Amino acid sequence: MSIGIWQIVLILAIVLILFGAGKIPRVMGDVAKGIKSFKSGMKEEESTEEVDNEDVVSSAKKDADSNKGSKSS
Repeated sequence: MSIGIWQIVLILAIVLILFGAGKIPRVMGDVAKGIKSFKSGMKEEESTEEVDNEDVVSSAKKDADSNKGSKSS
């Protein structure tokens, strides 16, 4: 069950009737801004996770080094 060309035309006609020709560029601009914001938020989250992972690894190494030092004394 795929969407045919007539269903797409009908959807576009309904959107044109609801929003009017003047508002469609503004709505599309707002959608584009939302997508850009979402993508930048995802990139920030990935970079934050990488920093957190590096902090966990460095703190684990410090703990391991301090445990070795306390066991040998």
